[in-house]
Amino acid sequence: MAVKIFSGRATAYLADKIANAYGEPLGEVIYQQFSDGEMSPFIATSVRGHEVFLIQSTFPPSDNLMELLLMVDACRRASAKSVNVVIPYFGYARQDRKDKPRVAIAAKLHANLISAAGASRIMTCDLHADQIQGFFDIPVDHLDGAYIFVPYLKSLGLDNIMFASPDVGGIKRARSFAKFFDAELAVCDKHRKEANKIESMRLIGEVDGKDVILVDDLVDTAGTICKAASLLKEKGARSVRAVCTHGVLSGKAYDNINNSVLEEIVVTDTIPLKGDSSKIKVLTVSNLFAKAIRKIHDNESISSLFMKL
Repeated sequence: MAVKIFSGRATAYLADKIANAYGEPLGEVIYQQFSDGEMSPFIATSVRGHEVFLIQSTFPPSDNLMELLLMVDACRRASAKSVNVVIPYFGYARQDRKDKPRVAIAAKLHANLISAAGASRIMTCDLHADQIQGFFDIPVDHLDGAYIFVPYLKSLGLDNIMFASPDVGGIKRARSFAKFFDAELAVCDKHRKEANKIESMRLIGEVDGKDVILVDDLVDTAGTICKAASLLKEKGARSVRAVCTHGVLSGKAYDNINNSVLEEIVVTDTIPLKGDSSKIKVLTVSNLFAKAIRKIHDNESISSLFMKL
């Protein structure tokens, strides 16, 4: 049973690298579009009886999700043996619960749509909340960005490393890094009344003289990360860096980062960057996903792709 790898338009830059790392050419998808914007992707090669991997992150606009759903449906109707959906960045994951009256749980709706389209399996990286895996009734391979970040952080050779979470919700992720490096942990406790607007922030922990690494799953406007970095420097940190798997980087993110005290912010290529900054370093997840695809195809465990954090 052969593997066929295809990509949506939004993630073609990454899918090409994943296919090259896997050693299988990227399959051709022809995109037809009506004048009103309605799209119709056409899988140009036969997938009958094959194990198909469709690669597409679902960041805005919503057309990226719709395009993915149409490709899943097309492959299923073309008698693919299995349709594995590879979503390096799973959009709408921040809306994972009903935190106030009359709001949608968009992450659950996102999961329902993918399952209803006919996906056999989901592969993604660093969901905003681990419990989103439970929104699916099909297998979910939840890869860990630490596999990419840990070797890079080791290469920096920092003498007095310490890890910090920019908010209380990210403590588990930051603690995992701290445990792996046998380092201390600090927490920046933030309070905000609405999305992307921080009212106040205070530090829990001692960071004087430390090389602090802020850890988060994504960076959007970079307001939280930059404010946390300033607070850490004010409290005596020798240097502050950040590792964030998904570089959403919207609004004034680039200005915020360029004007911040951050030494650098390290992201992956799950989302294409919209601009350039000397403070932003991009690491690729292509080898990680290529290895996961091979192990799934060979019916092997993917446990070796996780750092023992």
